[in-house]
Amino acid sequence: MQYKNNKTLQLITQIGKVIRQTRLEMSDKSLNMFSYEYDLNPGNVSRIENGQIEAKITMLWRIAEALNIPLSELIKTVENELGSDFSISEK
Repeated sequence: MQYKNNKTLQLITQIGKVIRQTRLEMSDKSLNMFSYEYDLNPGNVSRIENGQIEAKITMLWRIAEALNIPLSELIKTVENELGSDFSISEK
């Protein structure tokens, strides 16, 4: 496992929390059903949701697409949850 600083770990964890929360709110599907229906690897989605791996931008895009939201909205939600001292995009 690569060395990850605290901000990186915080970001990875928050991305996973936002994805899980959004998946449950918008689809109310189990992780396995969600992954199956959108041709995603359930193991990877699980590890992302649990903050165990860093998601590639293409995987985040595919997850956002499956959630029927723009990737920018997913990123903005993560950014809002992280607080004002943490910025991913221009405000």
